Amino acid sequence: MDTQHKEYEKMKKEIEKEIELLFKANMKIFDWDIPENDDRESARLIITAIEEAVDKLKRDVEAGKYDNY
Repeated sequence: MDTQHKEYEKMKKEIEKEIELLFKANMKIFDWDIPENDDRESARLIITAIEEAVDKLKRDVEAGKYDNY
């Protein structure tokens, strides 16, 4: 296993935790801002926003935006 993949294995759980924290923080905001909030629908909307952001990052990576990061 090369160095990049070793680092990936080391960081994978941390990245998952960070995404979960982002999700939970936004769930709280929906609850604060919307008195009659539907938690399941809010969760779906937040996940959609996260997926769209990841898709944009994927496009940026393929376009070379991070080649010299």
